Amino acid sequence: MHLSEKTRVVVARDQVACDVAEEVVVLNLASGVYYGLNPVGARVWSLIQQPRTFAELRDQLLQEYEVESASLEADLRALLTELADQRLIEITA
Repeated sequence: MHLSEKTRVVVARDQVACDVAEEVVVLNLASGVYYGLNPVGARVWSLIQQPRTFAELRDQLLQEYEVESASLEADLRALLTELADQRLIEITA
């Protein structure tokens, strides 16, 4: 899956999520499978409650965390790809 700077990301409708400590647990209503997100994943999840571009997500996270841009981009792409594969988010060009 190709994620460009302008790719828009938002949570899917067929899921339910709740905060647990500093993490988030997401239930895919279609499959009945639960997924856990660590604190950084939980922050991404909170940001994509409203549609955002990949660039907006990256830039916001770079402001909040001390991490190299290339490393953050790779990790963010991996997380978003996994969430999309599990149909927990919607990605549009």
